[in-house]
Amino acid sequence: MITWLQGKVVKNKRWSAELFTIYIKTEPLEFKAGQFILIGVKDGSDILYRPYSLVNTPDENLLEVHFNTVKDGTLSPLLTDLSPGDSIQVSNRPTGLLTLEEVPHVNNLWFFATGTGVGPFISILKTAEPWQRFKKVVLCYAVKTLEDMAYIKELDKIQSKYKEQFCFIPFITREVVAGTVNSRLTTYLESGDLEKKTQLVLSAKTSHTMLCGNADMINDVTQLLEQKGLRRHSRSKPGQITIEKYY
Repeated sequence: MITWLQGKVVKNKRWSAELFTIYIKTEPLEFKAGQFILIGVKDGSDILYRPYSLVNTPDENLLEVHFNTVKDGTLSPLLTDLSPGDSIQVSNRPTGLLTLEEVPHVNNLWFFATGTGVGPFISILKTAEPWQRFKKVVLCYAVKTLEDMAYIKELDKIQSKYKEQFCFIPFITREVVAGTVNSRLTTYLESGDLEKKTQLVLSAKTSHTMLCGNADMINDVTQLLEQKGLRRHSRSKPGQITIEKYY
């Protein structure tokens, strides 16, 4: 049974026609960077809900959820219509495998994200732990157009702060934009260009990878990583590929 916390919308930010971030005030909620919660909206006597990763860090006061609206969806159109002061439901049990406590000791941590799947990785990147544990942290973040690339300013700040450790590679597939890679993430990985650009080798011995976003990307990248000798991670069978599927 789900236990709901009563939340209030503080801000509903619109990045583009279909991309939003909602900021929520609730009673204190303990979680680990990278975890997700259930977000719900009352619809009559029912609560419509689905899982969303938290973008904020555990030390920040407001819960932050990054999402895209689906035209024929049941919940996302309701979320887009919320205004400051509106009520929203938040589950009190965060969960998920995309946390650093799941990652063994390795030199390099790789994040692969499409669209709103970047959310949990931003939460992790804003904490101190990755910079204390890993020699290199790589974020591959793929979207269709430049306006879909939310949090770019936040990521640029992290890049400036951790110049030697952080490697941020933005992918934009439908536009040619200076400073970004005009390619599918999977194509860039399969060709070997990703390892050339980062000057790192993706291997089971030196790397752990985390994947979040659309199912096609996750399946394709997982297959390519397995060809390099990496394997799926679970608590019962530790590996080097940790995934969280959104859609």
